[in-house]
Amino acid sequence: MADLTQFDPNSVGLLSNNIFGLPFQEDDAKLVLFPVPWEVTVSYSNGTARGPEHIFRASLQVDLYDADVKDGWKEGFYMREPDKHLLLRSDYLRKEAELYLKFLMEGGDIEENEFLKKTLVDVNNGTKAMNEWVYNQTRDLLAKGKLVGLVGGDHSTPLGFFKAIGEHKGDFGILQIDAHCDLRDSYEGFQYSHASIMFNALKEVPQLQKLVQVGIRDYCEEEVNYINDSNGRVVTFFDKDIKERQFEGENWKSICDSIVEQLPQQVYISFDIDGLDPKLCPHTGTPVSGGFETEQVYYLFKRVIASGRQLIGFDLNEVAASHDEWDANVGARVLFKLCNLLVSANK
Repeated sequence: MADLTQFDPNSVGLLSNNIFGLPFQEDDAKLVLFPVPWEVTVSYSNGTARGPEHIFRASLQVDLYDADVKDGWKEGFYMREPDKHLLLRSDYLRKEAELYLKFLMEGGDIEENEFLKKTLVDVNNGTKAMNEWVYNQTRDLLAKGKLVGLVGGDHSTPLGFFKAIGEHKGDFGILQIDAHCDLRDSYEGFQYSHASIMFNALKEVPQLQKLVQVGIRDYCEEEVNYINDSNGRVVTFFDKDIKERQFEGENWKSICDSIVEQLPQQVYISFDIDGLDPKLCPHTGTPVSGGFETEQVYYLFKRVIASGRQLIGFDLNEVAASHDEWDANVGARVLFKLCNLLVSANK
């Protein structure tokens, strides 16, 4: 166990310590944060592959007192270093994918371009390899009895974790905070695109009983049809509908409870930062007007736990690097809340 006798939680976060300035090693920590520096299929702004390292730096400014979970940090949080080889591979394949997408946007026919046909194969093989790596790493952490939180990267990153936690925990549901449905089938030919993460999860993770999406406000007809044809396996609370319920007098507690009612007993949180109001994450990959304040989402998570449901894991994705570190600042505080809620729910 870590020796906390010389650690002052009221002092400045030390660079020599780990995430949030905490003095834990991986073996001492109850919760291990697993960074995945990957954004190959990004279709708008980039920068999320370096999100984990920027969140780490910003985390040193986060005070350790959480009124909802007092002394949660004492359970031990530890974040691994981002894998530099994976980051380099992401950078290389992203450049390849950008050329491919640019060609498509200009009206090109991929069947007439042998180079870009090979690019598509390379990108799909690269993302498959990333998924397998994430699966193996998170499976091993879960087998050691660790709680695990994944930190992306773009939202394609947690598929392997979904598979690992399904095998380890059995049937579960995902509570997805997001501006987008992510239910596209092989978006622009990319089989494991960030726009297809939930489509792939529903197809490839048999233990995933239910997907409950909250805050969705940017989507296509194909995704709406998928939701309507899912026989209730996907339930979507669109941002527009939530806002209208509030405009007409319904309180947030009532809305949250209607969301929680749709969840099974075991709940995994998949948090795309663009589910928040973009003033809180202006540099995220695909910002969309609308969305939530952080306190609204925290309250929803508290209602999940208060309902007696079990929180089993989470991911936080699409936090982008920016010159002013605002996105990372917000991301670090969201991450701290998720960490505290997960250890509190698993005492």
